[in-house]
Amino acid sequence: MDITTLLKEQWVMGNAKSVLPVFAANLVITALLAWVLGWVYGRYGESLSNRKIFARNFLMLALTTMLVISIVKSSLALSLGLVGALSIVRFRAAIKEPEELAYLFLAIGIGLGLGAGEPLLTICALVVIIAIIILRSFSRHRNTQNHVCAHISSNRKIGIKDVVDLLAKHGASASLRRFDETPERNDLSFVVQFSSPGKLEEFSHDVRELDSGARISFVDDRGLGM
Repeated sequence: MDITTLLKEQWVMGNAKSVLPVFAANLVITALLAWVLGWVYGRYGESLSNRKIFARNFLMLALTTMLVISIVKSSLALSLGLVGALSIVRFRAAIKEPEELAYLFLAIGIGLGLGAGEPLLTICALVVIIAIIILRSFSRHRNTQNHVCAHISSNRKIGIKDVVDLLAKHGASASLRRFDETPERNDLSFVVQFSSPGKLEEFSHDVRELDSGARISFVDDRGLGM
């Protein structure tokens, strides 16, 4: 099918008049669902990165996916051409946490569902997924009260074992969320639960003894509510 025939089918035969209103409606629904997904990620996500900035990608990702699927779904030739076009695109952005990848797939799923002309199925699926995310978040907050994100930046004098030993000394439970090592510094991020605020201060004091120039920050793992 050449471009002339395609244009004739879409415009001369009047197909566009019936397709465009549906396409516009699906486009609006896609944007709304992507916005809702971004809000859910910013409110209930567990990633240590800036969730609000990362969530801005959902809208463009969902709309682009919806547009591509809407174009290629009725033409095998266009589908094969899409495969060839995407083969030259290389994504080098690092996904630091699995949760970020899961939300990106959700945004793509929104675009796929609306692009395939299944708005009701897409909306129902997203509602169920969001409900599961919210319920899991409430359960996590009940079971992990007093958890904080501890970030330690040291001039390569403090390693993972050093921090784990100090946490064990103060009876704290923790899980490593991120470790960045450069020739100049070590950056470590843990989700930690101390039995009391005093234990947190003692832990901070012991870290200073290992490296007086270390930078330490503690943040509520549920965010600052901003």
